[in-house]
Amino acid sequence: MAESLPQAGRSKRTALVLGGGGVLGAAWMVGALCALEEVRGVDVGDMDVIVGTSAGSVIGALLAAGVTPQQLRAHQDGEPITEGPLAGYSWDYESATGGPRPSMPRLRGPGSLKLLGASLRQGFRLPPTAVLSAFLPVGTGSLDRVGHLIDAITPMDEWSPHRDLRIVAMDYDEGRRTVFGDSQAPPASLSQAVMASCAIPGWFEPVIIDGRPYVDGGAWSATSVDVLVDDAVDEVFVVAPMVSFSTDDPDGLFTRLERQWRRRVTQRCLDEIDAVESQGAQVHVLGPGEEDLASMGGNIMETSRRLQVLQTSLQTSRRAWDSGASGPLASTG
Repeated sequence: MAESLPQAGRSKRTALVLGGGGVLGAAWMVGALCALEEVRGVDVGDMDVIVGTSAGSVIGALLAAGVTPQQLRAHQDGEPITEGPLAGYSWDYESATGGPRPSMPRLRGPGSLKLLGASLRQGFRLPPTAVLSAFLPVGTGSLDRVGHLIDAITPMDEWSPHRDLRIVAMDYDEGRRTVFGDSQAPPASLSQAVMASCAIPGWFEPVIIDGRPYVDGGAWSATSVDVLVDDAVDEVFVVAPMVSFSTDDPDGLFTRLERQWRRRVTQRCLDEIDAVESQGAQVHVLGPGEEDLASMGGNIMETSRRLQVLQTSLQTSRRAWDSGASGPLASTG
């Protein structure tokens, strides 16, 4: 995979892709981003493009507003933030997203009959996760606290202070990926887009934007690296909590099934990377490895493991970014 060179007459164009992964994925990403800046000397908030999906949409919106990975780490650790957009902002990591289990969904049949119909019309060409999401009941959990956070760090009547922030969600009627922040997307506030991107089907209520329901962008893809196709990017850093190139050997059935699912997510991410690299970009991707997975367990919403995951990621991610194995691919552990 050859390193790309910027076209003559323009500067190198960089992108940061932040994947989905729940509460623990967010904690892992904070450690991975701190390590990336420390080891590689890059400013992740200064990337030309930031793409965020689900938990990655929250982290991406914060970075785009000027919050640094070091401030995110301190905030996760409960340390007071005295500078920047997060200064003085209180956030209860243990309860803000509803805890480690979903509340009782609305038991009234499949969550989206329209999406099931769209799948049939398209000959089942939608991603399996998109089709599965249609069968899940409508969630009742609230993401209002996430919306309040994004509103608090975003200037009023402004999408984002960043020049190109994109938030990925999925239209729950059509099973269509929607990239908010793109000119083709319907108008939305950043807080609406982030809540939509985080609305796990069956767990949280779909978010209504411009009269249509939207759910977690991870229902389409946990990474959506391929939104950068045709974007003339030269170097891409993918930080993906659901992508793993090595794994552990857990005992529990649920956790073993989660590891099997990771293999599918990882392959899809690699296919997306191939599409971007075919246009000359150099892509680096970092995902949790064995040590990280052992600290995460099988439930990415298990808040009691959050600080352990963060501390493990700080160590494993430093090793991965420093190993030289991360150009083009890296895995921690």
